Amino acid sequence: MKKMAGKIDLPKNLPLLFRLRAQDSADLTAQAAKDANGTFIKYSFKEVYKNIIEIAAAFQEIGIKKDDKVAIISENRREWLLADMGIASLGACDVPRGNDSLGNEIRYIISFSECTYGIFETPHQFEKVLEKVEEIPLMKTAILFSGFNSEIKEKAAKVNIQLFDFNSLMERGKELFSAKKSEIESCMELVETDDLATIIFTSGTTGQPKGVMLTHRNFIAQLEIIHHHLNVNPGDMWLSVLPVWHSFERCLDYIAFTLRSGIAYSKPIGAIMLPDMQQIQPQWMIGVPRLWESLAKGVFRKMKKTGGTTLKLFNFFIAVGSKYSFYRDLVRGRKIRFTPRLRSWDFIKGVLPFILLWPLHKIGDVLIYSKIKATLGGKIRGAISGGGALQPDIDKFYQAIGFNLMEGYGITEAAPVLSVRSYKCPRPGCVGDILKSAEMKVVKEVDGKIIDSKPLKPGEKGLLLARGDQIMKGYYKRPDLTAEVIDKDGWLNTGDLGTLTWDNEVKITGRAKDTIVLLGGENIEPHDIEAAIQESDFIENVVLLGQDKKFLGALIVPQKDVLIQYAKDNNINYTFYEELCENPQIKLLFQEEIESKISVENGFRKCEHVYRLQLLPNSFEIGKELSGKQEIMRHKVRKLYNEEIESLFS
Repeated sequence: MKKMAGKIDLPKNLPLLFRLRAQDSADLTAQAAKDANGTFIKYSFKEVYKNIIEIAAAFQEIGIKKDDKVAIISENRREWLLADMGIASLGACDVPRGNDSLGNEIRYIISFSECTYGIFETPHQFEKVLEKVEEIPLMKTAILFSGFNSEIKEKAAKVNIQLFDFNSLMERGKELFSAKKSEIESCMELVETDDLATIIFTSGTTGQPKGVMLTHRNFIAQLEIIHHHLNVNPGDMWLSVLPVWHSFERCLDYIAFTLRSGIAYSKPIGAIMLPDMQQIQPQWMIGVPRLWESLAKGVFRKMKKTGGTTLKLFNFFIAVGSKYSFYRDLVRGRKIRFTPRLRSWDFIKGVLPFILLWPLHKIGDVLIYSKIKATLGGKIRGAISGGGALQPDIDKFYQAIGFNLMEGYGITEAAPVLSVRSYKCPRPGCVGDILKSAEMKVVKEVDGKIIDSKPLKPGEKGLLLARGDQIMKGYYKRPDLTAEVIDKDGWLNTGDLGTLTWDNEVKITGRAKDTIVLLGGENIEPHDIEAAIQESDFIENVVLLGQDKKFLGALIVPQKDVLIQYAKDNNINYTFYEELCENPQIKLLFQEEIESKISVENGFRKCEHVYRLQLLPNSFEIGKELSGKQEIMRHKVRKLYNEEIESLFS
């Protein structure tokens, strides 16, 4: 690969990039997917590229052409990438969404984006559009990844939708391969850098989803420079567990084959993911903060259940690991700097404790850390957390055991990565270095609106803006909304509050539009408070409330198994779990848990104290309270729990 000014010289579009990998890395693994017996089957770049040509030829035969919009309603699986690249090879554009989406959401997206074709993972997903087929008048052809029976075919025929089985199309593509290969590759050459690769509808955390138009160039811009930030070797494997319709996981697909590495498809469920990690032994993976939190808290719960000497050793060496990583970061210059500070002074302060703790840390690695990392496959060199804020205590746990968890930051409108902690020098407390494909600045704001576009100095908090080739083309059919977030100079208003460091790193402090303004005029950023509360072993989820109120309240989802064990240990009698959540003794427990986290001593203001809480017995669900990224959709929470919220402030 030719390198120019720090960039890798890549082709102009994604299918041509995959073709290049099929030529220069033909026999390396590109994909690994489980067969009916649960065994991973590996597919080389050469094989996958052939599959892409085959499915593109079959798509072309059924009528898909340049500039068509094709919906893909599916979770991550091997066929998703084949469909994505097959559609792109013809110059068409895909419109993805996940299986957790409701029927009205899917129909709205298909209709608004004018999809003429739809690909669905299962018959159940297809039936969501059949509920009110009159809402999707343009879609006349549907394809199912998992096949279908005669009943579904008859339902489709009644509403004049032609139905195809994806596997049958693949077989047809094999027949067409020799005759159509040159033609499909000619179609690839006609796809320009500014052509749409996808329209990704935002998950709607603040209301009606918007269609983010991302071009081939938006993705390629990041892929040209990603080698500066990730130390991925040819032949490495990634474990894919997040919804691939979302830009974060999707970008992983493209990063993987750009860096000549492969993807193994799994699920973000411990009972599935952990055995898969033992099979694949991946070197890399990405996950949302909830995934890393779940894994970490699972380890702590297991140790507490074991108890005795094992628990004491575990707690001792986790404490050692935490202190060791702190002083190691001082010595190696890994402390973020919001004000000018001499690295040499950090070295002097840290070098002696670092040397003294090193032997204990090595013992801890033999007895504790290596065993924890072995449950994750044992070979992971780096993992990336994104899609939300990583809680500080969870971050510290992974640092303590020597697990290289690199937090990143981005938004769909930026395709999506804007920063990531450097593999060589990951600094905790921030979301990493700004990607070389982007510019970022912090400006003064009030209620999310820019009042001065002049860049603030490092350490000064404000609204984050981003610019560069990776910034979206705009919102589909909404130039008015596009103009609201991208100014005449190309700066995108991310809607996030933060600050830059003296080393050009980013720290996120909250969402401008999530700011709670109390009746007394105090501005409250809920994210840091919620993150601190969620450090409690008793708390699975929390939503802070209080807009235009005198004080803050909170909706709390307890960690059910931890709470039940506490009730058992303390002889608290109850008939139903819902009854336990209403028990005054339990409510007092949670109030004390919150007060231990949110206090003046811990750096919180008096107005940030949580005065009232309501326990919710059921976990939040994706598509209900949570978005596809597992972010809280606050507008939906307010609607779903209006009665409980009213009781907090009555």
